[in-house]
Amino acid sequence: MRSLFSFPRTVNEKAARVVAGVVLAASVLTLATAWYWLLVPLAYGFLARVFTGPTLSPIGLLASRYIAPRLGSEKPVPGPPKRFAQGMGAAMTSAAAILALAAGRHALADGLLVALVIAAGLESIFAYCLGCKVFALLMRAGLVPDTVCAECSDIWRSASASRS
Repeated sequence: MRSLFSFPRTVNEKAARVVAGVVLAASVLTLATAWYWLLVPLAYGFLARVFTGPTLSPIGLLASRYIAPRLGSEKPVPGPPKRFAQGMGAAMTSAAAILALAAGRHALADGLLVALVIAAGLESIFAYCLGCKVFALLMRAGLVPDTVCAECSDIWRSASASRS
């Protein structure tokens, strides 16, 4: 049993895709309107999901408890790569918020938002998680120990064995 305020070992990919869809929509809206204040709730959501999974994230709760269950059976995927991806989103939205709201550097903030649109679009539309791919590369390089994600280690070991 996991603590109420910890990240889950597995995540429903359908819920992750719903969250990514909301992030995509909010990011596009921010780019289209220059409503940079939207970066604040976006950054909060990412930070909340990094530290607690969906527990303190309104979008995460809505996606995991109400929307994803209506999309059919759950599709569990390892949690640590998704947490890493949420951390990347937290870094990008926090930096964009600081750049836009505190430093007036809208072009740099927009660049980060474009990167976020690409990542969230790939996740929400195609179930392709860029943060998860970076996590896999870091594991293969030995920068993330196997103990962080035993499920990932088993998946990647069997994938490389099937290629040989």
